[in-house]
Amino acid sequence: MGGFKKFLLRGNIVELAVAVIVGATFSGLVQALVRDLVTPLIGAVTGGRQPNFAEYSFTVNGSEFKYGDFVNHLIAFLLIAAIVYWLVVMPMTRLISLFDRNEKAATKQCPECVGDIPAEARRCMHCTVELVPASEKPDR
Repeated sequence: MGGFKKFLLRGNIVELAVAVIVGATFSGLVQALVRDLVTPLIGAVTGGRQPNFAEYSFTVNGSEFKYGDFVNHLIAFLLIAAIVYWLVVMPMTRLISLFDRNEKAATKQCPECVGDIPAEARRCMHCTVELVPASEKPDR
């Protein structure tokens, strides 16, 4: 029981719970944005009539296929994906590339096994090949 208590009180599980709650709230916000702003904007552009995608459907052999609600959810998904990409993924990618730039200067690749090794290494820690610079090699 103590292990389970430790698991629940770890920071990761609390952060995950907060992320799920914020994500669900954000999803509701984007759904409202699509329903209350984007859909009327589409209506304004297409001739002043506000489309209600949720009511769009077609019937085949007496079965009704309500594809309009799917269109609303698709628009909401695309908006969420765009917002997450531009506000989370892009800045994190730039931040990580700044850290990687410093790391790449401190490492080099082994010519034999192509493993990353410290820049000042004289022997590869993966394949143990000797890495003596050409300027230090004795002339034969």
